[in-house]
Amino acid sequence: MTGSIEKLEKEYGIHARWRAFPLHTDTPEQGRSLEDLFKKKGIPVDIDKMMNQLKTAAAKLGLAMGDRKMTYNSRLAQEVGLWAETKGRGHKFHMEAFKAYFVKGENIAQKSVLLSLIESSCLDPEEGEYIIDKREFSNAVDSDWELSKKAGITAVPTVRLGLDTLVGAQSYETLKKLVDKYSNRQS
Repeated sequence: MTGSIEKLEKEYGIHARWRAFPLHTDTPEQGRSLEDLFKKKGIPVDIDKMMNQLKTAAAKLGLAMGDRKMTYNSRLAQEVGLWAETKGRGHKFHMEAFKAYFVKGENIAQKSVLLSLIESSCLDPEEGEYIIDKREFSNAVDSDWELSKKAGITAVPTVRLGLDTLVGAQSYETLKKLVDKYSNRQS
């Protein structure tokens, strides 16, 4: 989301593959307040304090973060994201979805929001609407979810390379060290 992945792809001639992850799958289409989400999980959380900590951590990585109070079901956005990958616009779509969700607080479960993201990602809106309506990438998301379960992935973002796994947003320098480790290139 900071451009680090794209920079590494260009610098090393590699391709990062985005995978879908089952994040709060029981969230209804209209969303759920973060307070309710954590209460349901039995986790006492001061939402304002947590969001301030997230914003501080995000700022250190150059990420924008809004004052989010809601969580939304990302399943359909994940389906659209996998379609966008097949069109060579995956990174762009993921960036747009990140901004919509984390910065603007938009409900990415809504078709109208997804269609707007499709357009801002320079994808064909008619084809995108078909993908949404027919759920063309539902099986692909199911496969990714199963893969993440088998791999023991429990949080996003998670970066896996070789035998190493990085969990959480990482700096460019940290990601570069990981790629260097597997490319036999040392800084």
